[in-house]
Amino acid sequence: MGVLSGMTGFARVDGQADGWNWTWEARSVNGKGLEARFRLPTGFERLETKARDLAKARFSRGNVNATLNLRRETEAGGARIDLARVRGLLDQAAPLLESGEVARPTLDGLLALPGMIDSDQADGPDNSAELDNALLASLGDALDGLQAARRDEGRALADILAAHIADIARLTGEAADHAATRSDAIRDRLATKFAELLPEGLPEDRLATEAAMLAVKMDVREELDRLHAHIDAARELLAQGSPVGRKLDFLSQEFNREANTLCSKSSDSSLTAIGLSLKNTVDQFREQIQNVE
Repeated sequence: MGVLSGMTGFARVDGQADGWNWTWEARSVNGKGLEARFRLPTGFERLETKARDLAKARFSRGNVNATLNLRRETEAGGARIDLARVRGLLDQAAPLLESGEVARPTLDGLLALPGMIDSDQADGPDNSAELDNALLASLGDALDGLQAARRDEGRALADILAAHIADIARLTGEAADHAATRSDAIRDRLATKFAELLPEGLPEDRLATEAAMLAVKMDVREELDRLHAHIDAARELLAQGSPVGRKLDFLSQEFNREANTLCSKSSDSSLTAIGLSLKNTVDQFREQIQNVE
């Protein structure tokens, strides 16, 4: 028994290694194909190819987006004043200060100059292979979580789709059992109609010919047979599990085609009502299929 998967979900994973802390956030929404996008800090774009491979290994459809928030562990304050540079600058400016040509600088003014403070850059690149491996392993965990969320959605979708297929099967059965689809019923209705229009009625051989021609025109047995075959195929696909979204979408179009033909061939209002209910159920079925991987 396969597992049906949806295309909507979210997952978050935290990790740390080599003096770095990070968070992966992965989310996905519906899509006709698979499109994976990654937002990576400056210097870590090198991870994108392998990250895309990880997504392709788990998903076949959907717009998947993953974001890496990365920060380096630092000591308290995370910054260090370059005292040697500050002293050097003051020594060079001493003659100007003594002559009064410039005002004595303030500490905050000095620290605002470039290079006066050393700090670890949270988004700075790091060429550690160990870090890359840890980040990719963590991404794999996040994508696994996303996959689990999509399968949770898929289990709910499976129940909804199975109910729609059951309704389609019920309505198809009602159409097959309807009196308007039987040739003898068509003949009786035709005889009644001609009797209303022509008091003397029609000769029996002429009535038989007209009834036969009308029965051929109104015959929906082929449509009903194809509907039964499509119902069996739909149930098999649900049991197979994802990825079956595209196949189910194609099948829904076939369901709709047969329902349209059933309505167009019907000359009985109650049979037409069954056909319209069938079309409505097929539309609901197809709408839900758009969420299936």
